[in-house]
Amino acid sequence: MSTDTNAGDDRMEKINVRVPESLLQRIDEEWERRGYSSKSEAIRDALRDWVNPPVTLSEETLADLEKSREQAERGETVSAEEARERLGLDD
Repeated sequence: MSTDTNAGDDRMEKINVRVPESLLQRIDEEWERRGYSSKSEAIRDALRDWVNPPVTLSEETLADLEKSREQAERGETVSAEEARERLGLDD
């Protein structure tokens, strides 16, 4: 492993990874198509997602969010304070 100095406090470490040729061919096809400036940046981004996976919402949650947005646009929603007042609940 060798270390390269980057423009900030972050230091870049070089690693060697062996991958099947078929996977490398797919990476070669994808990185530029997805708008990356280099294959290395695409792989770094993939590694970041592996370490900190993006949150994926279920189809049910996405549908509920869409329904809530539509209700808000139609003025069918109330604030939490108003709901507590209507239901006679204390804070």
